[in-house]
Amino acid sequence: MPGRGPEGVVSRVNKLTQSHRLTGGPARTGAVAAVLVAALTACGGGGSHSSESAADQLSADPLTAVRSSADITGRTGSARTATELVTESAEKKAVFNGTGGYDYVNRIGKLEINVPPGAATTGKIVEVTLPGTVYLQNSAAKIPEGKWVKLDVRQLPDGNLVSSGATDPASAAGALRGVLKAELVGSETVNGQDLKHYKGTLDLAKAADATGGRGGDGLRMAAQTFTAKEVPYEVWLDAQGRLHKAVETFTFAGVAGSKEAKDQVKVTSTVSLTDFGAAVDASEPGAADIYSMPSSPSPSPK
Repeated sequence: MPGRGPEGVVSRVNKLTQSHRLTGGPARTGAVAAVLVAALTACGGGGSHSSESAADQLSADPLTAVRSSADITGRTGSARTATELVTESAEKKAVFNGTGGYDYVNRIGKLEINVPPGAATTGKIVEVTLPGTVYLQNSAAKIPEGKWVKLDVRQLPDGNLVSSGATDPASAAGALRGVLKAELVGSETVNGQDLKHYKGTLDLAKAADATGGRGGDGLRMAAQTFTAKEVPYEVWLDAQGRLHKAVETFTFAGVAGSKEAKDQVKVTSTVSLTDFGAAVDASEPGAADIYSMPSSPSPSPK
């Protein structure tokens, strides 16, 4: 996560659960992707996914409308997506942008994320997500070209909600299953389509329980890590109840254990969905394409 730098992160990815922290060495980085990729160089969602139903429509009750949007969106089959992740601390701001798509039938998505100048890594991050699993590829990482690193989201303190420079569409929508408060702000026309605008707060632990299975693992990890337990959000839904845009604001301590305002890092994640039903080019990397981190040498007996 955006924090104090990659120091303190162990070189072996399979120990990230114990050793990957929000803070580390003396210099803050701009975003979690920088920390995660630096660590590598040193060594979705649940719910219903049946076919689209003509009965799907936006509920008149704001709470029901927002909570139902993840399942209704899932019944569209697929969507193209654009993401923006803005990280802000007392010392630095960084903006990550990405594009891709999500296939709700096969429960797999793919994003290509542009790394901003000044981050601890360079080049483009490519991410393939499945419920509970993320594959990462970065052209600047010290791994063989064309290879992927496979991670279980339970290895990541934020559950991969922000650690790769984006929130995948399944997680962004799944978080809405934990909505605590919802207020209808008004109606807006976006790209010629009438949308309802809502805002409120959500609970990631409740969202994890409502999502269930491996799709809820990332939400549960983030719920344990983020310091603001009620996450502010805004969403835009169409007359069918489908999610067109979600803005979710996460907060965590940039200095481990600190509750002081100056030590907090804010991450504003925006996910936009368009072209519902469009084909999505996403596939899980094969076993031969997965890069295994070298084993750390065993300490010599004394």
